[in-house]
Amino acid sequence: MPPYTLSPSSLSLLKDCPRCFWLKFNKGIKRPDGPFPSLPSGMDKILKIHFDSFMEKGKLPPELKELDGNVKLFDDKELLEVWRNNLKGIQWKDKDDNLFRGAVDNILKKGNKLIVLDYKTRGFPLKEDTADHYQDQLDIYNLLLRKNSYETEDYAYLLFYHPNKVHENGDVDFHAELVKMKVNVKNAEKIFKKAIKTLKGKIPKGDCEFCRYKENSK
Repeated sequence: MPPYTLSPSSLSLLKDCPRCFWLKFNKGIKRPDGPFPSLPSGMDKILKIHFDSFMEKGKLPPELKELDGNVKLFDDKELLEVWRNNLKGIQWKDKDDNLFRGAVDNILKKGNKLIVLDYKTRGFPLKEDTADHYQDQLDIYNLLLRKNSYETEDYAYLLFYHPNKVHENGDVDFHAELVKMKVNVKNAEKIFKKAIKTLKGKIPKGDCEFCRYKENSK
């Protein structure tokens, strides 16, 4: 089988349904694309502009005011643009030329160590387990950075934005909430190994709604 190219989003499919994951990469059979909300991508674009404006001034934005004075925004803008690019991102190849890549939103630095910062837009305030859904993603980003010989802290940050209120003039106010997450790169290594093992093996069993639909439509 040829080398594979995997990202955090494709690896999330492995967790959701190994069968759909195997079919996508080995047979080119993909799940049908559903409607994709434009708000998160629009917010992502303006947030990067917002954060870059503070980076160029050597300051942290108000959303990060609770961080200590030793933390700064990553200021290699050219490299950050590569790391943000969905078709490039932070890349690493294993011994069999399987390519793993992930595109980050932003990076902080504390001394010689880097800290992943990821933006999330949602419609409602956080629940107790909201941040936990992004653990694998943060672990993968940190592993990729370490595979590229960068030191990272053993934690990362998720910055959530959700609508708070509408002002009299119609402008919508968003509330920002910063969540610190402990990083586990061994978890990311296990995910990569499981992905390649799954793809090289026989088609797995699956019981997701797409698998059931395909079975029922035969």
